Amino acid sequence: MQMERLAVTFDHTLGDPSMNPGDGPRLVVLSGPSGVGKDSVIEYIRARNPWVWLSVSVTTRPIRDYEVNGLHYHFVDRAEFHRLVEAGEFLEWAEFAGNLYGTPRKPVEERLATGQSALLKIDLQGARQVRRAMPEALLVFLAPPSWEELKRRLIGRGTDDEETIRQRLAHAQEELAAEPEFDVTIVNHTVEQAAAELVGLLSPQATRR
Repeated sequence: MQMERLAVTFDHTLGDPSMNPGDGPRLVVLSGPSGVGKDSVIEYIRARNPWVWLSVSVTTRPIRDYEVNGLHYHFVDRAEFHRLVEAGEFLEWAEFAGNLYGTPRKPVEERLATGQSALLKIDLQGARQVRRAMPEALLVFLAPPSWEELKRRLIGRGTDDEETIRQRLAHAQEELAAEPEFDVTIVNHTVEQAAAELVGLLSPQATRR
């Protein structure tokens, strides 16, 4: 797997690098295959880097016990979601596993207009839509250390039937094949390392080499 390495030219532990004088705001889009650990990386960043602005998606799926409406997602019914689609309120939207997910356009545009960077976590389909809508966005692919490790995570506790597992693995292979479409790859060796690299990318001073 071909990986691009990053040269981060600031110490991201010292504060908010997205507000460095003279730097333009950056929209960073995180995506990657199911099971790679995107949610874990985002929650780690949320807990330790309160200055990071993370877009809150809209979804029609049921709220989970630990979730807070407006913090983890904006929860709506399908009728309201479709109304938002018709009104052009989404930067991107997609259907996954029978539920609808979308990124509100206005909060992202308002954040960037203030000169501050923004972070999105979306699926591959959504990342492609953002690329078309905002070509200047930096698309980041979160990759597993190996196929075997991703396979282990996807199979999980072995409670699914063989056909479900087969479909899940086939979908993951399709997602991995999309890596060349992205600007940067971060290999998720550990949550701490992947989060640090992602936070670094929120500064326009971070460069690829």
